[in-house]
Amino acid sequence: MFYCREEELRAMNRRYERGNFECIVIYGRRRVGKTSLINEFCRDKPVIYFSALHASAQENLEELSRAIYTFRNPGAPGAPSYRSYADALDEITRIARRQRVIFVIDEYPYLAKAQSSISSRLQHLIDHEWQDSGLYLILCGSSMSFMEYQVLGYESPLYGRRTAQFKLQALTYREMTAFHPQLSCADQALLYGVTGGIPHYINKLEVEDSIDEALLENLFNTSSYLFEEPENLLKQELREPAVYNSIITAIAGGASRASAIASKAGLESSVCAKYLRVLMELGILRKETPIEEKSTKKTIYSIEDNFFRFWYRFVPGNRSVISAGRIRQIYERAVKQSYPDYMGLIFEKMCREYLQRYAQNLPVVPGEIGQWWGTDPELKKEVQIDIVGTSLESREYLIGSCKYRSEKIGVDELELLRRYASVFRKGGRFHYCIFSKGGFTPALLDLAEKGEVLLYTLEDLYR
Repeated sequence: MFYCREEELRAMNRRYERGNFECIVIYGRRRVGKTSLINEFCRDKPVIYFSALHASAQENLEELSRAIYTFRNPGAPGAPSYRSYADALDEITRIARRQRVIFVIDEYPYLAKAQSSISSRLQHLIDHEWQDSGLYLILCGSSMSFMEYQVLGYESPLYGRRTAQFKLQALTYREMTAFHPQLSCADQALLYGVTGGIPHYINKLEVEDSIDEALLENLFNTSSYLFEEPENLLKQELREPAVYNSIITAIAGGASRASAIASKAGLESSVCAKYLRVLMELGILRKETPIEEKSTKKTIYSIEDNFFRFWYRFVPGNRSVISAGRIRQIYERAVKQSYPDYMGLIFEKMCREYLQRYAQNLPVVPGEIGQWWGTDPELKKEVQIDIVGTSLESREYLIGSCKYRSEKIGVDELELLRRYASVFRKGGRFHYCIFSKGGFTPALLDLAEKGEVLLYTLEDLYR
């Protein structure tokens, strides 16, 4: 089944129907659904589909030759190889002059690294041969830094040649409900907490009626696809996977400052910084400073990718039990009971996404939404505000907290927010919101009726 990329698909089809030359760039992290989008778009259309290999220039030329031969001779055995890339691309030019045809180069960074002149060659063809043809060129890649700098960037030979680009992001927590609409809101939230909205992981988890059973069968199981997925991705993408693994493990274990991460991973700070930058480019990590603060001294790092975060939280510490096939015996007390704590940061992420994308009639149109932390000078301790939304038009702020627990939240939480807001800023106008999985006390609901605070339950996030 094809889910959730309808707008991209409509845009690609509109361009196809115009009949003009197109150069479409599609990129995004691995497993996000790029190839599925391309396959859906290409369905029932003439297409030369070339998936580049992490191999030599000659091996890629042979694969490109095979793709062209398969297009011209469907079902025929064998595939003679062109002598050069120039010859192969000239054949595509001849085809495109006669008919509307899609030419896909999937994993374009592999080809560009194997054949360094390919971007310049494509630029020449776009400028001198393909502009008046029926070619619909798609360049697709998973290396976001390569696609942004070596394909879309100003220094690239291909700069200015694209006619459209699509950066595919993970699905939002609401979008991914299309996969399993029968699940409860709590189960939908946990599924998001495990997969991070990555379609490939949602499919591989194979949830039917029980997420617990799906996790036991398809993640906490040495024979399952997802069991070694993070390690396999690091090996596939990076030359020193063990070092990157140590860094992620350090962050999963609670280290958040660069110095603490470097110390736990056994690296020099300057060396560690380079590895951190690569992991951020891959979308695995993120760095953050308190909203509206410019000082880098407060910068912290966290695991941005939910699947990596879940895996590093629950798999390494239970690996021996999983390998022995005994995870079912301890799952309830060693894994499942930790889900509410694990889901705390996930819930914060969902609440910020709700305010940015879905919430209606907010007192502040949020320009930026983040979190803030700093020292309370009177209490002489560090305090944190889960949600701070800045206004696009004035010095007004949306101040919020997120509680993923079963107890009802009371007036004391609102008083705490007011206290923290005064530490965050002296002056300005504050609007308060509280998100709670377990609901609210009657006293806090009364204050909401008076307009003193906005209250949202987990169910509200999905309405």
